[in-house]
Amino acid sequence: MGTQITPITTQVTDEQIVDLRSRLDNIRWPEGSTVADTSQGPTVAKLKALTDHWRQDYDWRAVEAELNGWGQSRTTIDGLDIDFLHVRSPEADALPLILTHGWPGSVLEFRKVIGPLSNPAAHGGDPRQAFHLVIPNLPGFGFSAKPAETGWGIPRIARAWITLMDRLGYDRWGAQGGDLGCAVTDEIAKLTPAGFIGSHLNFAMFGPTPDEIQDATTQERAALADAKDFWDNLSGYAKEQQTRPQTIGYSLADSPVGLAAWIYGMFQDTCGTPGDAEGSFTLDEMLDDIMLYWLPNSGPSAARLYWEMNQSGWSSPARIEDPITTPVGFTMPPKEAVRRSRRQLERRYADVIFFNEPTDGGHFFALEQPEVLVNDVRATFALLR
Repeated sequence: MGTQITPITTQVTDEQIVDLRSRLDNIRWPEGSTVADTSQGPTVAKLKALTDHWRQDYDWRAVEAELNGWGQSRTTIDGLDIDFLHVRSPEADALPLILTHGWPGSVLEFRKVIGPLSNPAAHGGDPRQAFHLVIPNLPGFGFSAKPAETGWGIPRIARAWITLMDRLGYDRWGAQGGDLGCAVTDEIAKLTPAGFIGSHLNFAMFGPTPDEIQDATTQERAALADAKDFWDNLSGYAKEQQTRPQTIGYSLADSPVGLAAWIYGMFQDTCGTPGDAEGSFTLDEMLDDIMLYWLPNSGPSAARLYWEMNQSGWSSPARIEDPITTPVGFTMPPKEAVRRSRRQLERRYADVIFFNEPTDGGHFFALEQPEVLVNDVRATFALLR
């Protein structure tokens, strides 16, 4: 309690693994859909292949070792236990950077960038570009505690992250995020805490104005069409979690294949190879993420963050009439369905210091294109160190 930071390790019991395997041995599968493609959701064939690998070949203990190898800690902020990775760079003058995942992501989104960002010299990089990394589990996600009261929305999380960086003794730091991590990072930037120098984002949480729709360039019109298709056809998860998270929560808590389908569908629909999750991720990478929802039973509590955002009326602080003033860099992947142009961003962020449109990658960019993300984060903060 208090301001104490306690080192922790993740050690799932054998009984939990046995229970999971028993459930995977007794799945009642739905009949195949009336279409051959993914327009009704993940296909039975793909989910069966994922589940067969989960039951027969998947090794959770390797993931446990990976998490524990980075160094995990726990601290209580605003009455809630927050678990986080804390990876100190061997470079004494490294810049502290807090990385925030989204839904249905986890701290494992960043597994491929942790080494290059924290220890660039060991990965062929410039040691002067090193970062001390802080990677928290969002409240109700992973093994962080589950809120038992309403009110744990984006602003409260942002304030908790500011407290966390202060508690760790970091008096000059930056932030990075995508998806809900973008929302938290934007809120931190809006609060302009002492020592916060800027951010890097691979997502943008705002909609276009009528004027922007009317005056859109060819490239912007293509992005608007992609976003419309996403919201019209692929965003049922968001409506459910915004309005009835407890309803879907029973399936997420009780059925491993139900949870897997809920999360796999997002990997499938929003990755750099849309409709083909396996074209962007290994089965193990997807299952590792799914396990960080299954083992701590955080599917329902994670879904409730959407409800919190909906109930509070929260919207991105990056409004045209009140732009974010702290420096920010952007990476806009080509297969990100909800992407924005530089001129749209510059209407809502007063100091866009870096902008890149890479040739590949989708929504889970840190996992899909880690080298590009590392380079873009370095380029952004090279202007701020």
